[in-house]
Amino acid sequence: MKHKYVRILTATLLAVILLGALSLTAFASGDVSGAVENTWNAAQSQIKNIVNKVVFPVIDMVLAILFFVKVGTCYFEYRKQGRFDFTAPAILFACLLFTLTAPLYIWSIF
Repeated sequence: MKHKYVRILTATLLAVILLGALSLTAFASGDVSGAVENTWNAAQSQIKNIVNKVVFPVIDMVLAILFFVKVGTCYFEYRKQGRFDFTAPAILFACLLFTLTAPLYIWSIF
């Protein structure tokens, strides 16, 4: 019984010490926003290429697969129960259209 209280007290003290050590405020000296902006400007073309040629096509492929799978399952549900639910395929189709057209306008926002 005493061993249990010692373990609880030790865990609590360790948590308090870690909380105190990890909650120290870090102050930056200099122009932090300028450094972030310069880094973004230097890497902007590389980030755009990666997002346009890798990220968006992967998202498009996943959404297209999900869309066709959901349309198929809705069709089989229609054959079994006699009603077709348009909600999930419509949402997936809207998301697919959004991600297919996103590279045309997403970079004008920034």
